Amino acid sequence: MNYEISVIIPTFNREKYIGRCMRSLLTQSIGTDNFEIIIIDDGSTDDTQKILNAFKEDIKILENKKNLGLPASLNKGIKACTGKYVVRVDSDDYVNKDFLKILYLFITHNKNFSAVACDYYLVDNDENFVERVNCEEKPIGCGIIFKKKDLISIGLYNEKFLLNEEKELRKRFENKFSIQRVPLPLYRYRKHDENMSNELNENEKN
Repeated sequence: MNYEISVIIPTFNREKYIGRCMRSLLTQSIGTDNFEIIIIDDGSTDDTQKILNAFKEDIKILENKKNLGLPASLNKGIKACTGKYVVRVDSDDYVNKDFLKILYLFITHNKNFSAVACDYYLVDNDENFVERVNCEEKPIGCGIIFKKKDLISIGLYNEKFLLNEEKELRKRFENKFSIQRVPLPLYRYRKHDENMSNELNENEKN
């Protein structure tokens, strides 16, 4: 079955958070018949896989036998997906119930748009809103819907960039296309002790 939207979720040892991420996506207002969820488990050694198995009827799980890194996992998910549009969500984050619906409406009603990003809330470990963030002022790699064909045309993620892979992709993408902004905070970007860095723009979360 081919879907309109593919949600790509890379994960590595996120047993604490992956269930919350899944619940926020499986209750989307757009309806689950319009999108697929592809999880790429990048060699987790905790109970991430056990938690994912609880959702296995509703998601597609790809397993890396060894840790390949974030960009390679993202590319694997994008290559395996069927959607016309691709959205990345990180497995320790979660989204508003209208997240996919609104991004999809914006990109499909503006045929010249190649990608649309939404604003986001920075949240703490207890899911308290810490700050509302403008996605143009502090861009992140998630919460952006892309036309899949345009992502493919620039060669997807550069697998040599194990840090700041989203910045490198964005630079190449915006050399050819543009990313439009929806000024609605539909994405929840979780800040926690296990983040590789405490700086938003330096953070690599998978």
